[in-house]
Amino acid sequence: MGERILLIEDEEKLARMVELELRYEGYEVEKAFDGRKGLELALDGGFDLVLLDIMLPALSGMEVLRRLRRESQVPVIMLTARDTVVDKVTGLDMGADDYVTKPFAIEELLARIRAALRKRPARAAEESAPLLTVGPLTMDTERHEVAVNGQQVALTRREFDLLHCLLEHKEKVLTREALLDQVWGFDFAGETNAVDVYIRFLRSKLDEQFGIKLIHTVRGVGYTIREEEHP
Repeated sequence: MGERILLIEDEEKLARMVELELRYEGYEVEKAFDGRKGLELALDGGFDLVLLDIMLPALSGMEVLRRLRRESQVPVIMLTARDTVVDKVTGLDMGADDYVTKPFAIEELLARIRAALRKRPARAAEESAPLLTVGPLTMDTERHEVAVNGQQVALTRREFDLLHCLLEHKEKVLTREALLDQVWGFDFAGETNAVDVYIRFLRSKLDEQFGIKLIHTVRGVGYTIREEEHP
């Protein structure tokens, strides 16, 4: 049996075309044509990945994603006719793993699906990793929790993954390209500014919120996390 994919897409002709291509590649596919039914199926579980359109009747794709992430960490790829940075960042910040802009080539969608599915073992490995710390910051990878001086910090999934990557390579400088590859799981092809956006998110929630400086920029190279240096 192949991996199971849930396709939530209200354009029935497009959904049928994508379903046929996925089945040809060996995936099992189930479809939903509105957000409410799609969410119901997704929450029932059993899927390895969800393809989720943003513009849906009954419930929008963003709302489906928001409710799904309360209970499930199944990989989600957003399908959208929009191509603005705001929509991309919003979807990723709410917990989507990737996005594909319509109209898309089926080869691109298949590549994104393979990349998202490949990331699952890495996430499973997180659960057996020990506690990660730097200065007053502690990450519990099993509980998926982050705290500074014992105070919990709410992070999105993408922020958590980025911080986890930095902590795993504590005191080593990681390039934007390396962070894209390890956190996003595929080559973002020139969109390294996505790393800068999420570094700003992390600094806002950690460094600025608690008056510390853990995430450092190495000009012309990338980013590193290390304990604050005192004169």
